[in-house]
This record gives sequence, structure tokens and C-alpha cells, in this order.
Amino acid sequence: MTRPLVALAFLLFSGSVLCQQAEAGEACANPEGALGVARIVEIDTKAGPLFGEFTKYEKEPRFLGPKEVVLTFDDGPMPRYTKPILDALDAFCTKATFFYVGRMAMAYPDMVKEVMGRGHTVGTHTWSHPMNLPRQGLSRAKDQIERGFAAVALAAGRPIAPFFRFPGLSDSRPMLAYLQERGIAAFTVDVVSNDSYISSPSRLVKRTLDQIERQNGGIVLFHDIKASTAKALPTILAELKKRGYKIVHLRPKSTFEPLPDFTAELEAKLAKKGGKDAEDKPGLVPFYAAIIPTTLEADSEPAVVELAPEARERMHKSDASARATATPLSTTEDPKPVRTRKRHRKAKVSKSEQPVTSLGVAVSGQY
Repeated sequence: MTRPLVALAFLLFSGSVLCQQAEAGEACANPEGALGVARIVEIDTKAGPLFGEFTKYEKEPRFLGPKEVVLTFDDGPMPRYTKPILDALDAFCTKATFFYVGRMAMAYPDMVKEVMGRGHTVGTHTWSHPMNLPRQGLSRAKDQIERGFAAVALAAGRPIAPFFRFPGLSDSRPMLAYLQERGIAAFTVDVVSNDSYISSPSRLVKRTLDQIERQNGGIVLFHDIKASTAKALPTILAELKKRGYKIVHLRPKSTFEPLPDFTAELEAKLAKKGGKDAEDKPGLVPFYAAIIPTTLEADSEPAVVELAPEARERMHKSDASARATATPLSTTEDPKPVRTRKRHRKAKVSKSEQPVTSLGVAVSGQY
């Protein structure tokens, strides 16, 4: 081979290596102080699994070991807080899962791309975050779910995870059945940071760590629309490292295919408003903050552990008698729940200090 050809081959090889390095991201800047990712759990969602403690329906067995934590963030993106959260995660060389609201994603598409570009997993949290989703009827709930997936995928510019979290952690049997039909995994939580109500970073650090210690790890709920979360996260991550906790990153076995009609409708809205920049779309203004430009980056991943739960009918956990006479899984509406009066009154406790140890307490917050 002549010298010019050798030089050309070397340049092509070097360019290929540089491209691969850019796609994989730089090595961890502080490996000794990093949390890293202990393992990746790759989830097969085709059976519509349900994970996390805060649900009144039967869920999958806990896949986390002692002192294992999954970091999750809801309601965003909001660049002014999402960006420092991403920087904190990068500083500790770790990964998280973001459940994004469709309207927010379409308002900040660059931020969605950056989150995915940095190697995090993106799922959805409905189109507009209605807190009373079970009461809106199944057809409207389906619209919220499908429109949210179409919007976030459109903002990302590529397929996203078939991962979903109900606003307020407020699920229902028909909606869980619908997610199962669509091959979508639903995630509740094991630990609620309560950052919706805690504005003090130091108090948020203490409460979050106390709850994680109490549950010996688990799926932790934050919001990347909160200043206190952005400020508290570096200390929380440092303490998790100090206390011997390990981070587990979630990843889907396959990506989600939005319904074409919803994608086409949202693409038409973007075109009608004059392009893909949120400032040109007054009808798709985010409901939290204004636009901030962002950049892209990537990172690498460790080995993978696969998880493939089987399909099941989501019975109420306390309804043992119903199991024997259970009807086939369907997406018909649930009857209205029977309300019962509490016999004893409890002393009022500040929302920011109230321990979140049950579904009832969890869904009372703005999650």
C-alpha cells in the first residue's frame, strides 16, 4: 500500500474511532467519587408490567436488591432545572429515567434530545398532566396516554421507551389493561422525595435519604421542574455513594411506536405554528417556564440484566374474593369506588413533613 493510501486509511480509522468516542461519551471525570451504574435492567414491556410499591393493584415482584436505587424524574423537561440535574448525574457518572409530559416535551424538544443524548431513558407522563385521569373516562385517558407518547417521541426525534407513569400515581384497572394491550410498562414508586412541597434543599436531602434508608433503596420519585431538586441532587448522590447505595438504570427491550394519527396531528400543529421552535408556537406553550437553548452529549452503558414479566389481570391487592370469580381482562370502565368514612380523625401534619408510606398519601401530592 502506498503512503497516501496508508495515510488515508489511518485518517478514516481515526475518524471512525473519534465518532465512536463521541457517541459513547467521555470517560467518567471522577471515577473514585462516582456512583456509576451498577447494572442495567432491560425490561420487556409487551405484557404491560407494573412496577413500584404505591399502587392498589397487583404488581410485579421487586427487581431491586438491597441498597439498589432507580432515579426517576417527572413533569419536565424544564431546562433551567433539567440542565443542572443532568450535570449532577454526569458528575456522578450515573443514569436516570425521565417521565415527560407531552406539552412540555414539545415546548422544549432540544432538552428532550439532550436528556436522551446523555444516555438517560425517556418515558411519558400523559399529554397535559391531568390529576384526575381515572375520572375522565377511559377514552379521554387513552387520548392523554397516546398523545403524550406521540408528543415526546416527536420532540425526541427518535423512538422512546414504552414506559409510563400516571399523574398523581393514580392508576385504574381499565387503564392498566389498556397499557397491557399497547405493551407499555407502568411505573409507580417506592420512595417519594416530596420535592413538590419542599423548597429547602437541605430538608429535601434529609427527607429523601431518610425515606431511601427506610425502604432500603427502591424507585425514587423526583421532579426536574423544581429548583430545590436541582440544588439538592448533588448532595443526595454524594450521600448515596457514601452510604453504599448502587444505581440501577432502566432500559426497554424495545421502543414504542406511537399511533400514526396522533403523530400526524401533532406534526400538523407544529407546522401550522411555524416550525419546531417552541417560541413560534403560542398554542403549545409550556405550563412551567420559558425556553432555554441546550446542547447534546452522550455516554456509555454497562452490562444488561433482562426482565420479562408475564401478562396478568391487575386485581386489587385486597380483593382476595374477586380473584376466584375474576372476569377476563378488559378495558371497560371501572364502577365508581365505594367511599367509606373514617372513624378517627388524625392530627394534621404539614405536607412537606408527612411521611409517604401509602398510596393514599402518595396520590394526595402533585406528582
